[in-house]
Amino acid sequence: MARYTGPKIKQCRREGMNLFFLGQNTSSGKVAVLQRRDYPPGVHAQSRRKVTEYGVRLREKQKLKRVFGVFERQFRLYFLEAERLKGNTGENLLMLLNRRMDNVILASGFAITLAQARQMVNHGHFTVNGRRCGIPSYNVKPGDVLAPRAKDNTKKLVADAIELNKAGTTPNWVEVNADTMAVTVTGIPKREDFLFPIQEQLIVELCSK
Repeated sequence: MARYTGPKIKQCRREGMNLFFLGQNTSSGKVAVLQRRDYPPGVHAQSRRKVTEYGVRLREKQKLKRVFGVFERQFRLYFLEAERLKGNTGENLLMLLNRRMDNVILASGFAITLAQARQMVNHGHFTVNGRRCGIPSYNVKPGDVLAPRAKDNTKKLVADAIELNKAGTTPNWVEVNADTMAVTVTGIPKREDFLFPIQEQLIVELCSK
């Protein structure tokens, strides 16, 4: 599967926000760069350009894609699924993305970054309901139990991440047991569980055309 391997700070500068909570789990130097260079990357970045209505909506979509690390084709499939579900399409879209397995691993504090969570899932370090699962995009359901495999290197990776993330908070729809290293999905994520300032209605307006 294709993935972005370039500098994260470049994406943050382009979108004008901290997409990856830089500084929470990484060096504070990246946050300083983001504050010092509060303009998009590129030679002509500081030149004034008129932002169209289409441009505003496109930037919202790009922000959301980059937060969850998905590309256009996969994002389009999520949007089509969100349209088919009952209720608000924008909130459905956020709900589907939040339920990705790699995002749940990160939100539970079992990984330091989304890239690490995705790699650990890809390499088969986690199980769902006792069965090995290597699909980062797997959509968890209420009642699912996620846990690292019973291997020393896997448990050490998770233990180190838990220690680094112990001051953080976990979503209301998951229950984390740090002692047994297990995550139980207790509900469905809601709009207020999404912490990034994204205007999902603008994304719906863009993708519905």
